[in-house]
Amino acid sequence: MKETVPMAIVTAPGRIEMRDVLLPEMGPKDVKIRVKATSICGSDLHIFKGLHPAAPLPVPVGHEIAGEVVETGHKVGELAIGDAVAVEPVINCGSCHFCLRGQYHLCTQISFQYRAGQGGFAPYFVVPARYAHRLPPGLSLAEGALVEPLSVAVHAVKKAGLQFGDRVAVFGAGPLGLMVLMLARLAGAEVVVVDVNENRLRMAEKLGAAAGLNNQEIDTVAEITRWSGSLGADATFEVIGLELTLRQALQALRKGGQGVVMGLFETAQIALPANIFVQKEISLSGAQGYNWDFQESLALLRQRDVDLEPLITHTFPLEEVQKAFDLLMMPGHDAVKVVVRQE
Repeated sequence: MKETVPMAIVTAPGRIEMRDVLLPEMGPKDVKIRVKATSICGSDLHIFKGLHPAAPLPVPVGHEIAGEVVETGHKVGELAIGDAVAVEPVINCGSCHFCLRGQYHLCTQISFQYRAGQGGFAPYFVVPARYAHRLPPGLSLAEGALVEPLSVAVHAVKKAGLQFGDRVAVFGAGPLGLMVLMLARLAGAEVVVVDVNENRLRMAEKLGAAAGLNNQEIDTVAEITRWSGSLGADATFEVIGLELTLRQALQALRKGGQGVVMGLFETAQIALPANIFVQKEISLSGAQGYNWDFQESLALLRQRDVDLEPLITHTFPLEEVQKAFDLLMMPGHDAVKVVVRQE
């Protein structure tokens, strides 16, 4: 039986409407989840601005989701009604060159639930059971909504191949950048974080950054070079999606260093100092989503190696989802992670 639910849709830049949308029909290997918490992602904000390169308006928002299983398909054996889960919102074909090799994040038809018409700012969500991950005991559902971005950060940090004692610079003190900070420190690295928002820089320092560097007030590359003993950082992470910060992330690397780009760029074409790759023999890798990274994220949370609670600075009820997005668009706001909760 088809079911219609109210769902948050970005209908025009800066405008969210709750519209009645048909839920996907339950398959034998699917679960239906009562959504309890959905956090706002940077890519949601790109959609909200009408600037997401792969999600033309109108489109649903919300893919960082946690909730409780309320219905299971008849072939689902690993989950039961009442289980608290985090959703992995990826869609892949399962049969292409990459999927068959376990690299489902590189699927030739890769997509995500919101692009297929199902957003997480809604009372219910239907997903294949293999993409509903049981939460560790004691983890709040608000924190459960942050398992998705934590998995993005885990995937990126693994790409950098960090070693104990490495010096790392993270460009961007948003939620993903702060998660990268926590994971890099867990790997034994010293970390500086670059941003222009003083509130977020102070948060980075509270979470263990050696320094929070304001990119509008100092020569950031020169300061990272000085901090690293004139060598440059062993690894840098670009978590904003700006030409300026990507260029700085390359310039701040030591010879032979590794850069990882995570930011989503609203401008398709940017200019980079191409010769720096040869002159310094540096590498730059992209980090696309997650690939078997939810399991590692949940293990970190189960072992209490990572604490996501400090990142949650604001919560809103579902009926105030527009207000939640508006807050994150305000210049100089003090929000880090905003979670929309449902009782």
